[in-house]
Amino acid sequence: MTKKEVKQRIEQLKKLINYHRYLYHVLNKQEISEAVLDSLKHELYLLEQQYPEFITKDSPTQRVEGKALDKFEKVKHKTRMLSLEDVFSLEEFRDWENRIKKIYPKGKYEYFSELKIDGFAISLIYKNGVLETAVTRGDGVVGEDVTNNVKTMESVPLKLELFEDLIEKSDKNLLQLSKKAFDFLSKGEFEVRGEIYMTKKVFEKINQERIAKGEPPYSNPRNTAAGSIRQLDPKLTASRKLEFLAYAIPTDFGQKTHADEHSILKVLGFKTDKYAKVCKDAKEVEEFWKHILKIRERLPYQIDGVVVNVNDNYTFKKLGVAGKAPRGAIAFKFPAEEATTIVEDIVVQVGRTGAITPVAYLKPVSIGGATISRASLHNEDEIRRLGLKIGDTVIVQRAGDVIPKVVKVFPELRTGKEREFKMLKKCPVCGAELIKKPGEAILRCPNKFCKAKNKEALYHFVSKPAFNIVGLGEKILDQLYEKELIVDVADIFSLKEGDLLPLEGFAEKSAKNLIEAIQNSKKIPLHRFIYALGIMHVGEETSFLLADYISKKKAIKKPTDLLDAFSKETKESLMELHDIGEVVAKSIVDFFKDSYNIKLLKKLDNAGIIIESPNFSEKELKLKGKKFVLTGELEHFTRDEAKEKIRELGGEVSSSVSKKTDFVVVGKNPGSKYEKAKKIGVKIINENEFLKLLNQ
Repeated sequence: MTKKEVKQRIEQLKKLINYHRYLYHVLNKQEISEAVLDSLKHELYLLEQQYPEFITKDSPTQRVEGKALDKFEKVKHKTRMLSLEDVFSLEEFRDWENRIKKIYPKGKYEYFSELKIDGFAISLIYKNGVLETAVTRGDGVVGEDVTNNVKTMESVPLKLELFEDLIEKSDKNLLQLSKKAFDFLSKGEFEVRGEIYMTKKVFEKINQERIAKGEPPYSNPRNTAAGSIRQLDPKLTASRKLEFLAYAIPTDFGQKTHADEHSILKVLGFKTDKYAKVCKDAKEVEEFWKHILKIRERLPYQIDGVVVNVNDNYTFKKLGVAGKAPRGAIAFKFPAEEATTIVEDIVVQVGRTGAITPVAYLKPVSIGGATISRASLHNEDEIRRLGLKIGDTVIVQRAGDVIPKVVKVFPELRTGKEREFKMLKKCPVCGAELIKKPGEAILRCPNKFCKAKNKEALYHFVSKPAFNIVGLGEKILDQLYEKELIVDVADIFSLKEGDLLPLEGFAEKSAKNLIEAIQNSKKIPLHRFIYALGIMHVGEETSFLLADYISKKKAIKKPTDLLDAFSKETKESLMELHDIGEVVAKSIVDFFKDSYNIKLLKKLDNAGIIIESPNFSEKELKLKGKKFVLTGELEHFTRDEAKEKIRELGGEVSSSVSKKTDFVVVGKNPGSKYEKAKKIGVKIINENEFLKLLNQ
């Protein structure tokens, strides 16, 4: 970008961030997620660091969030309440460390790491040891007096006491400091800062009560806690069971480290972060961050990262403040599931069924710990709905193993250089005229011999839910297809070691291993074989349903048995099955009548494919009629194994949560499906409960 374009981008970002900050912090409304707002702020911060001449006093990077509401009396903070700058990777954390060491080379650089609880900051002022005032952050300079509401929280001491029995006899320094702090606070003014938050359990209970009353559920614990503390009636605040976690003492009474402050706070009767620890270097900070990320979902409250402070208070003070943030502390955020980036191009891809899918080529961005450079746009109608142009700034969403997608466009950030996308009329690979079938939004290439379609069919056939041929990836299939060693999926089983040896990357051992993997895959369950055929509109769930249905009518042991069985089926007979409508039924019937597919099934027969039919009694189908959604990482199963087990017991697996979902099985680091399940009141079970359900 030119300097002029950078300046324009900065101004657009500032305007957009300020708008969403106003919604979130003043009106308690939220149109975009915290992760998206963080991403916009981070882009602005990086641009200003690169072009400091464009930093202005009105920039969101130079002040703390929001303005104080008018509902409560305003109180000016004696010491400004600062915010923290965010980092999103180990590389960015090390950049921060290098930067502060250059600013003050003589400093002591060990770190105090603690959880970044997703709540909101508050200042507690004690006079002569008794709680006098509780003030919200507000704009960092002026906050709101919410003392009466905070007094209802049992985790906030109304009077400070010195609990000497919590100090080990060997820790004479802590005992001396604690006595000094207690002596100081009992004779004058003493400030404590911390976080007010709501536990997941309380939040879920409140939402269950609201749903029972026919009221819409709240969106997240953080906003609910913020709204609760701002209630004019303290009784309502008390009913919300809010919690307070202390993390800092701005009052200076000689404490030397941030760790000392945490220890003293605990001795004075405050709840502090039990996971917090001193890290001697960046490596230990990284280990702490990874550990907390692993246990994140088991915590009773929501967190979005780790706060890392320079532990030595003198060094911390010498580093000073940059705009809104202290230089000596950073928020090391967890990978977000949403972020903003720029659509650099839109390219169409041809799928195995001929479906033409526009794909957004993105400026690479880290989401959920992975670098994302592409996102699905589904079809031309979706691009029109989004109002997307090439060059637009967008929100990209990624949840678990779901394909990243563009969910929002920011037209406010346009420069005038953006371009409209025009859908092709011909297949970009074979040149055939594209068609759109009645009732479909997708354009398709009708050419059965289109190279792109054939390659995608090969990729699908060997994939994990299908034949699962380990070692036979897309690059190898491309080489085999281009050299005409295979024309269709059946040719895979006639390959010999000598066919592979001339190919790039193959030696005798690797060629032998792949041929063995191909031969070992010839025996396959019926539902996986049906899925491997790539019948249009037939996914994993429908494949399992069809396998169960057809095997009860005829023993299926080879591909031509399946051909014979389905040749007797009609559109009407298939539509009697649960979840199979007219479009899917017609697709199945047409597939088994097509001359090309008939030849292919006979060819697979000759290749020696052996099919295993399901053989379950009704008594064994204990999950029949139950619909499951899986999210997060499971310990005892892979995702595919869990799906297989559910299907074997008659259950159904869905990729999305709805009111028809019976169970959402939650593992470690669940995605947006978990949040949606909570929002609409679907039953959520952990892996142990899932195992009990399978074994009951």
